Amino acid sequence: MTPIVSPEAVVGTTIAFSYILFGNAITQSFMGVPALLVDFPKPSAPGHAERARLLGRQWPVFWAVGNHLGNPGLWLHGLGGAGGGGGPGATSSRLGDWRWYAVAAACHLVTVVHSAVNMQPINEKLDALSAVDVKDKSGGGGDARLAESNARKWISYNTVRLITPVVAGSLALWQTLKVVAI
Repeated sequence: MTPIVSPEAVVGTTIAFSYILFGNAITQSFMGVPALLVDFPKPSAPGHAERARLLGRQWPVFWAVGNHLGNPGLWLHGLGGAGGGGGPGATSSRLGDWRWYAVAAACHLVTVVHSAVNMQPINEKLDALSAVDVKDKSGGGGDARLAESNARKWISYNTVRLITPVVAGSLALWQTLKVVAI
């Protein structure tokens, strides 16, 4: 029986998703979020609460992009990558050694777990900044005072979501090209 979608198409799509996720992480970590932090006032400076609130109002855009782009890409790559080489028992197939595809899929599993455990709480803290009371002389409370710090922490933690897709995509691409070259 001929499959509806060829294994090569599945692997090619999952490799493409890996690099799309990598590009998204680069954009958010090195362009998008840093742009939100340009000239961010110190917690003791006038206008800090307003700026923290603005960050909270802007954050849902980044969060939505990550969820709409990242989640389907991670799951598709994880599922497609895990079975791309033929699965356990197929030490060599027309797409190469299944174990390398399984490692690529595991990279995406690490990303999913890291996102849920480490990134989600920071997303929620940044999102909550939209409710900062700008009239509060203390700067809007503890969350507002940590606005820039939490955003920088998010950038730092997002490095995992930058590294794992490029490793996964590179492993799968290397395995695929290795077989083609034979």
